[in-house]
Amino acid sequence: MRTFKSVVLFFFLGILSCSDQPETKEVIINWEEGESFGIVGTPFWGDVQMREARLWCQLEDADLDSYRLTVWNDSIEPATFKPILSGLANCVHFLANGLQPGTSYLATVDDGAYPVSDTLKFTTQTLWQYRTDPPALKLALGSCTFINEPEFDRPGDGYGGDYHIFQTMAKEEPDATFWLGDNVYLREVDFSSIHGFVHRYEHTRSNKELQELLAVGSHYAIWDDHDFGPNDCDGSWIHQDWSRRVFDAFWANPESVIPNAPELNVTTFELADVQVFLLDNRTHRVNHEMGSAQRQILGPIQRKWLLNALKNSRARFKLIAIGGQMVSDAAIFENFAQFPEERKLLLSELNRLDIRGVIFLTGDRHNSELSRVQLKNGNWVYDLTVSPLTSSSYDHTDEPNSLRVPGTMVGNRNYGIIEVSGPRKERVLAMTVKNADGEVHWSGRIDAADDYSLSMDSVYQSSSNK
Repeated sequence: MRTFKSVVLFFFLGILSCSDQPETKEVIINWEEGESFGIVGTPFWGDVQMREARLWCQLEDADLDSYRLTVWNDSIEPATFKPILSGLANCVHFLANGLQPGTSYLATVDDGAYPVSDTLKFTTQTLWQYRTDPPALKLALGSCTFINEPEFDRPGDGYGGDYHIFQTMAKEEPDATFWLGDNVYLREVDFSSIHGFVHRYEHTRSNKELQELLAVGSHYAIWDDHDFGPNDCDGSWIHQDWSRRVFDAFWANPESVIPNAPELNVTTFELADVQVFLLDNRTHRVNHEMGSAQRQILGPIQRKWLLNALKNSRARFKLIAIGGQMVSDAAIFENFAQFPEERKLLLSELNRLDIRGVIFLTGDRHNSELSRVQLKNGNWVYDLTVSPLTSSSYDHTDEPNSLRVPGTMVGNRNYGIIEVSGPRKERVLAMTVKNADGEVHWSGRIDAADDYSLSMDSVYQSSSNK
């Protein structure tokens, strides 16, 4: 719950009175300390495209139909939008449409009479195709967000910490943040009811430091085991319908459905000239100990859809977000190497189809590292693992990953930054991994014009890497 003594908002009194010419005024609304503000946590922008933008927020009032989103700028009259998705835990999604590409807007949420949000800002994507070089793009990314709740946590020292990492990330001012799974950690007490799932999301979203990051840019998410169900769970998890309902309520990803598999939590979209794929590594997963004939992470439907979409993509860089490591050849824990048949098939198809510019974005491992493999045709496939944000961390230097780029193993809490820039045919993707205070651990660049070669600008000099 957010409470304010006073809030300055720009609001359009003409809308409330239904007049033809809205009047813009600065309104100062005073609340007494402890009085409800009508909105829970920080509203954030989910998918933002050229002509529409999706806003998430959670309301205190169950009468959701009275709420609306108002969008405006200096050049247009304000437009209002009703919720398009509402219900569970009073979460609502607003979809502002009819927008202009490459344009900045202001917005507020009101309850039909008074504003209940701060003034929000967003900018639609630029229509650059056939006109200019693609715009520069900056992404923040990370995984494994554990917010302590001693009443329900396992006994002992708190598993989470360094929450100020969210404030550090907010200062980066990314265009978008990618949440790479384990964005909440469901506890044993949560598994037996959908209300437990809702509580876990609400508890995580209530973190004070997190609010600053949610207010910056747009946000996209995938799930991994801890926001799907119990540790290391797979498609046998009996309450995956709860997992999906709560995920869809609390995130505002672009809508997408794979034909014949609507249960899969997947989508694809473009940011500048980058195509992003958000994959589901849980719903069709079969435990690797079930044997070579059955084990899988993606499954044939998702795998064929992904390969077809990659082949059709014209993007210089194709970022594929999925919870677990895909390139590492260390057959341990939940790595793709534990599923050798499907891993071999996927890499073989990437080779046969001559798909270039593939970079997996992964989490899960409580450490960060960069892995890469060169296919038979000479193409490189990369895997940037970024973990953890606030859960406990471990140095896995001794793991048998022969594909790790030297000097990239990081065993503390950290986050990643990706920046894509340059002329259309000479795009460069820069990667940086930083600690919770924003100090650089390592950085490198992938040059699309030089056969996606990697050059390291700096490497991490931990005691294990020396």
